[in-house]
Amino acid sequence: MARRKPIIAQRSLAKERKPEEMRPSNAERSAYFARREAAKVLRSTLQGDARRRAVGSIKSLVYSPSIRNKKATFALVCQTLKRLSVIKDVMEEANVLSAKWKGVKNVEDLVALDKFSEQKPRYVRVNTLKIDTENAIRELRQEYEVQKDDMVPDLLILPPGADLHKHPLVTNGSIFLQGKASSMAAVALGPKPGWEVIDACSAPGNKTLHLASLMKGKGKIIACELNEERVKRLKYNVKLAGATSILCVSSCPPPICIRKIPDKLKILLDEIMRISPMRSKPSICVLLYVEVKHGDFLKLDPNDPSYSKVRAILLDPSCSGSGTAFERLDHLLPSHSAGHSDHADVRRLQKLAGFQKKVLEHALSFPAVERIVYSTCSIHQIENEDVVSSVMHLASSHGFQLATSFPQWPRRGLPAFDGSEHLLRTDLTTDKEGFFIALFVRKGVQKPKDYERNAEDHTDIAGRTKAYKPRKPLNIFIAKMLKVFPHPHFKLPRKKAKELISQDI
Repeated sequence: MARRKPIIAQRSLAKERKPEEMRPSNAERSAYFARREAAKVLRSTLQGDARRRAVGSIKSLVYSPSIRNKKATFALVCQTLKRLSVIKDVMEEANVLSAKWKGVKNVEDLVALDKFSEQKPRYVRVNTLKIDTENAIRELRQEYEVQKDDMVPDLLILPPGADLHKHPLVTNGSIFLQGKASSMAAVALGPKPGWEVIDACSAPGNKTLHLASLMKGKGKIIACELNEERVKRLKYNVKLAGATSILCVSSCPPPICIRKIPDKLKILLDEIMRISPMRSKPSICVLLYVEVKHGDFLKLDPNDPSYSKVRAILLDPSCSGSGTAFERLDHLLPSHSAGHSDHADVRRLQKLAGFQKKVLEHALSFPAVERIVYSTCSIHQIENEDVVSSVMHLASSHGFQLATSFPQWPRRGLPAFDGSEHLLRTDLTTDKEGFFIALFVRKGVQKPKDYERNAEDHTDIAGRTKAYKPRKPLNIFIAKMLKVFPHPHFKLPRKKAKELISQDI
């Protein structure tokens, strides 16, 4: 009778005989961790959804720092939630393929039985401060099929699922990933070049930068944001889009004071003007200036002279986000398909509506404002038509009335009050996003006689406008100096620097 080898010896021999091919590859290890991370996200998501106390959206959970393989995890979570009803049935049925689904021979046939809505196309907005639309289309068509949107200028339509997050045009700020409905808000406001505009709730800055493009790089935008972390993101996007400050140097006098430009640049520009060999000193003005204001829009004083020339306000306040279900993936959760609603949701909507009304009333109180857009990414009447209806008496007392934005758009406001036909809605099912836009227009605002003429000319950030003659080409010496930092010898006395900064403030 053969004697058995000791267990330890068997294990050692097994290790020696283990072939190299049995070790998991990098792809297999990545898939393994993606499955584990997806399971954690699904557990948090489904448990929070069942208790109606979500710890965060699906995207925020997937893109948290603890998730390493974000792309694979996100795909697994989405596909699992999309087929959740099928998976549950499979788990409940012991004899699945031969009993419940007759004629089903493979997994593809099983998945085909689950009806899922058509995917949303990918929309991108061209940042015309950096690139023109035709060049952007030419670049994108090297990889994707591209079409122009027929309603929103500089908005392009790409196939669903087009992944542009690492595309060079996205990383350098030439194009921005922005939905069609969201892009309609800035177009509805219709700011003109040279205007001063307030974006009341601006982060992350897509609408702010859209306003800068529509203003053709001329004017001033005050972008307000209360949250400190979102302010950082806003500043980053403004810088990425090239909308921080656009300077113009001209040989036509008089020189124009520039405010809110870094002190080193002020000193450099002053030195350029001092040592310029030209007979007439160069004048410097700001064509476009985006001022990021870390603060509450409600604390801005409408009677402050700093806002006396604000002519338009874009108001997109915090809302329930119910219209972004396809973006937030809320439609994949069981509670969404079941249509659950409880008193906590109602109380939250009432609280949001109260805040939205307060912010809209504040926007209506700015004396020189001619146009206000109130928009939400919500499908609820309490946040949309009800808020607009509640401020109509105040709006009328200030000379405002509702105007129709995008008259060709078929879906209008709910018939909650007289005039709701002027409001605009997008449908969550048809348009794949729910959005709401109300446009207030004030007639008979007193404006300077030459305001419209000067609006097309160079405008400094203090609000002054000058009509200039055709300019000569920029002196090559000054052009080179603008590209370098100030030389250590280019220093002004502190007193003179303070006078420069405080001039015309």
